[in-house]
Amino acid sequence: MAVVLDIAGKPARHPEKAGRPDTPAAKKPDWIRVKAPVSKGFLETQQIVRSNGLHTVCEEAGCPNIGECWEKKHATFMVMGDTCTRACAFCNVKTGLPGPLDPAEPIRVAEATAKLGLAHVVVTSVDRDDLDDGGAGHFAEVIRAIRTRCKATTIEVLTPDFLRKQGAVETVVAARPDVFNHNLETVPSKYLTVRPGARYFASIRLLQRVKEIDPAMFTKSGIMVGLGEQRNEILQVMDDLRSADVDFLTIGQYLQPTRKHHEVVRFVPPDEFKAYEAIAYAKGFHMVSASPLTRSSHHAGEDFARLKAARIALTR
Repeated sequence: MAVVLDIAGKPARHPEKAGRPDTPAAKKPDWIRVKAPVSKGFLETQQIVRSNGLHTVCEEAGCPNIGECWEKKHATFMVMGDTCTRACAFCNVKTGLPGPLDPAEPIRVAEATAKLGLAHVVVTSVDRDDLDDGGAGHFAEVIRAIRTRCKATTIEVLTPDFLRKQGAVETVVAARPDVFNHNLETVPSKYLTVRPGARYFASIRLLQRVKEIDPAMFTKSGIMVGLGEQRNEILQVMDDLRSADVDFLTIGQYLQPTRKHHEVVRFVPPDEFKAYEAIAYAKGFHMVSASPLTRSSHHAGEDFARLKAARIALTR
């Protein structure tokens, strides 16, 4: 696996990680392997994304499901640029000082959503700690633009934690996305090494606050496994999320982007994911997706339909 280095005078993708010692790169088991993206649908999705000048988390984070999703013309848009103000040890999005917000971006996201024919769109972003509202207002503008251009499309946002940004959550909820997703990423004991710029209980509180503002809004969160967490810690995360009335939980295998990122401590076998799924349903989640290749936006449209159906079934 390649290490990201500064070559030909170009800035390093991860300058904050350049001085770190290399971590071991474990061989992936058979259940992790995916096909290279080469289909016609993939290339058509790529052209639409490029022609609208957009970024996707599919590319920037090196998602293993990009071939499958883009073949079906499903893309997750990453707004507010491709440069993050944080330096999480697991993430392949580049770190640095982002540029100014592009006021035309919401319209371009809406146009790409229409061209792809998306019935359900997922919009995420880099962390923008440099902005007074953390980018909450921009999220709201994107939601409103999609609503105007694609009236039948349901919208899922995957937001940062907006740490110490007063009123940010309220701004996004007021724009009325169909799903409000914010990932915990890992268990509390791993935050200092995996997600040092974040605070576990601040993230729990964000999800709880969404439900306080709009109890009918669907909420969602996810974690990665294989970072050295213990089983009892994962079960505690489930309890904490249910205490915040979160509807949907995703659990996926952490994959190491480069040797400068956090190592994969363990590849969790598929049967353990199945066990976590059963436990999560028993704890009261309406929807659970747990598998080695599960990611927040993987099959998001189909999962949203199942989530709505689960809620309706509970009210009968």
